[in-house]
Amino acid sequence: MSAGGAFGGNRGLRPVPPEKGVFPLDHMHLCDLEKKEYLNCLKSFGHQSEKCRHLSKKYLQCRMEKNLMAKQDMSELGFGKEDDLEDSKERVAERINDRK
Repeated sequence: MSAGGAFGGNRGLRPVPPEKGVFPLDHMHLCDLEKKEYLNCLKSFGHQSEKCRHLSKKYLQCRMEKNLMAKQDMSELGFGKEDDLEDSKERVAERINDRK
């Protein structure tokens, strides 16, 4: 006899969630602004994600602050010190544009 279910799944075994990649959805829309900024950036740069890394980082930081994902060092998520320099340059540029 087979131990599998009707669709090939094992019955009675508890699934183990993946270590990363699955986290609570933002049902309360706590990070919608950051998400929309990132998606707009992707559209404006032809989906070249490297041009929008600063917004990706901002979105992940929002998710961590709102407990929508586990808090981790940004270097573990692929962001290094050079990203901090780029991020600060982007902030300066945004402030200059806001004053105009």
